[in-house]
Amino acid sequence: MSAPPHILVVDDEPQITRVLRTSLSAQGYDIRVANSGEMALEIMKDWTPNLIITDLSMPSIDGVQLCRAVRAFSQVPILVLSVRDKEQQKVEALDAGADDYVTKPFSMNELLARTRAHLRRYPKTGETGLELTEIGDFRIDLATRVVTVAGRDLKLTPKEFDLLLFLASHPHRVVPHRTILGAVWGSNSTEQPEYLRVFIRQLRKKIEQNPSSPRYLLTERWVGYRFEPGD
Repeated sequence: MSAPPHILVVDDEPQITRVLRTSLSAQGYDIRVANSGEMALEIMKDWTPNLIITDLSMPSIDGVQLCRAVRAFSQVPILVLSVRDKEQQKVEALDAGADDYVTKPFSMNELLARTRAHLRRYPKTGETGLELTEIGDFRIDLATRVVTVAGRDLKLTPKEFDLLLFLASHPHRVVPHRTILGAVWGSNSTEQPEYLRVFIRQLRKKIEQNPSSPRYLLTERWVGYRFEPGD
């Protein structure tokens, strides 16, 4: 029997961490709790999570800073928790490397569903098939989740990889915003276009030679995006 997925919960509110530990442990996950960003980074020195769930508002190292610190050495999925009126902070977290967010107060059923989705899309090493996709200038390895474009290896976050993979599976076609959101983030996210704006911008920085004049990820104004893989 394989080991249960590891989830690191980071929040300075004991009531939140208590509820999350109880609910996630009941699903069979191996949970560790940190009450600060510093403690989270210390835990990760000798324990590797498959998912991080972190609050954004914390003293010293906040959730945005934690995202940046983690992204310096790991591509583990990061799900952030944010209060409803902190829209700019959510965008900053996505820019810093977060993959998703849930707004407080949140439904535990929604949080569990998003947790399962992230763990499915980012399985433990050795649990995926050896499929390889080659299209145009792109080589996408589903086993290692490594993308090469025109001979350059890209360092993508899990959600950036999911987004690129979905668009690459529909080359030369205009894919509507709501379709992309539903496929990559789930049906509850179809009315949250800030996801796409942030992640398309981040992807363009990584795959385009000139992000301001994209060749691969094209915007179809008011409709969606179109992926052109190159020759």
